[in-house]
Amino acid sequence: MSTMTRDQDTRPVTILVAALGGEGGGVLADWLRDVAVAAHLPVQSTSIPGVAQRTGATTYYLEIFPRTETGAPAKRPVFALTPAPGNVDLMVASELVEAGRAMQNGFVSARTTLISSTHRIYATSEKMPMGDGRYDGQRVIDAALELAGNAVLFDMARAAQQAGTVISAVMFGAIAAVLEKTRALPITRAACEAAIRASGKGVEASLRGFSAGYAAGMGAVAESAAPLPATPVPAKIPTDAFHPAARAIVAEGIRRTADYQDDAYATLYIRRLERVAALDRGDGTLTAETARYLALWMSFEDVIRVADLKTRKARFERVRDEVQARPHEPLHIIEFLKPGLDEIAGMLPPSLSRRFHAWAVRRGWAERLSLGMHVKTHSISGFLLLRALAGMRFWRRRTARYADEQALIERWLAAIVAAAPRSQRLAFEIALTARLIKGYSDTHKRGAANFTRIFDTLVEGDAVAGDDARADAIFAAREAALADPEGKNLDATLTRHGIKPRPPREQPIRFVKPALRERG
Repeated sequence: MSTMTRDQDTRPVTILVAALGGEGGGVLADWLRDVAVAAHLPVQSTSIPGVAQRTGATTYYLEIFPRTETGAPAKRPVFALTPAPGNVDLMVASELVEAGRAMQNGFVSARTTLISSTHRIYATSEKMPMGDGRYDGQRVIDAALELAGNAVLFDMARAAQQAGTVISAVMFGAIAAVLEKTRALPITRAACEAAIRASGKGVEASLRGFSAGYAAGMGAVAESAAPLPATPVPAKIPTDAFHPAARAIVAEGIRRTADYQDDAYATLYIRRLERVAALDRGDGTLTAETARYLALWMSFEDVIRVADLKTRKARFERVRDEVQARPHEPLHIIEFLKPGLDEIAGMLPPSLSRRFHAWAVRRGWAERLSLGMHVKTHSISGFLLLRALAGMRFWRRRTARYADEQALIERWLAAIVAAAPRSQRLAFEIALTARLIKGYSDTHKRGAANFTRIFDTLVEGDAVAGDDARADAIFAAREAALADPEGKNLDATLTRHGIKPRPPREQPIRFVKPALRERG
């Protein structure tokens, strides 16, 4: 950390903080400014607001001169308003990808001490892909260790949660520790704690978070957070029927399916999985991945499921915790729902559902039935409305959506079972096609269409001969579909195997009634 002490008497110490909305970045900048003012150190603080939808953090930039003011205006330092690449002494990021952005923009160099949390809050661009769109956090950590003169990396979110405070208090503690160890500024821990007390809001919790961050900055970190307890495997699981590598996932699958419907549904999950486990000749990977995607598929998100999840006590507690609402403070939650024709028709029995869907399409009501709803679940009426929908779990087995999903699941499992005796790799690639089945409404519809196309042409069709070649083709088609949910990449991949692309979708012709001419 000696990099921060270089030329400390002739230039200001530059500190750049990147924090997301609601994390108290502005409060942290105020604390740092107040500590500098209390120590009679010249200081300047500026901020640049971030933009919405997680495409950038709000940044706070401070320059603090390490010597006290002399009182002579001519000798006071001139500060910059914005940071310059290669000229940042202390870079602080509240989330790992924000640290990556700082490195990409040149704000982390050999002279920089980087303080960053290792937890992730996924950006919108990471959530949009059908597949796994998450950035590789380990690459950011490796780059931090290589580029920064010194790096302090730990899970600030966990430390803040355990302290019952926001992440800015933990960041402040880590900053105080680094400044004390490097002696870059004549700022003490006591002065920092005094600044927290002077703010008068959430003092005790903020001090607990500060202490956790201070310990991390001093190098006594890592074991400050207790490990999460291991999830026990329920006794009712027939553990001898599944490979040890798959049992944890199977246990979670049983819990999920029982929670989704009932114990009989969880039993169906086990019976289905046993068919695959009996043919697994490898290290348990085929069973584990089938168990994973079977559980996700069997707990598909219909209107009943969505209403149930949005009205659970645990969700209200999580939201209250996220917004830092106190027990006596009211909490208003508005749910934005937009069920469409498919969701409405899917709640009807199969025969009635098909007739209703066809009738609505003929009448041009497909879009008209897509109802935008704002349901206030903090109100009695809004909560009871969603609870009434959630209470229709008993009806789920009679719905068209349930029948369609179960038929497609059985088709998928039958293909895995048929392929496993011949080729474990082919069975594995078929099992992973279930990654395409996800989401809700249009996302689910596109994924299911791509899944069906791969099954019709590559899994059950004769477009490709030989198990290895078929496995390669299924892998390429699945990855193409995950990369492009609209199906263009999938069409290009299938074309290479001699499969004709899908015809373009017919666009409905809309007739607009002409406006009446104004009377003269």
